[in-house]
Amino acid sequence: MEFLVRSENRLPADTPAQRREELRSAERARAMELRAAGILKRLWRVPGRNATVGLYEAADPAELHDALMSLPMAPWLDVHVEALAQHPQER
Repeated sequence: MEFLVRSENRLPADTPAQRREELRSAERARAMELRAAGILKRLWRVPGRNATVGLYEAADPAELHDALMSLPMAPWLDVHVEALAQHPQER
């Protein structure tokens, strides 16, 4: 199943710079692992916001949930998920 995932990072502004960088580095590393596993297919930044739009593929919503919750920034992400179905013209 494919999912469109919109997320906005709500990490508090007063988070120390060192901690912020540690989280960003860990987030990048985990995203690369999800890419290698074939779960994260594409990722885009949203200009002007601390947000992303991603195309994910998972066996079911539970697997997607586990993948998203494995992200180091998960506690601070505002996430919206849309399950995608194949359009009849694409078959």
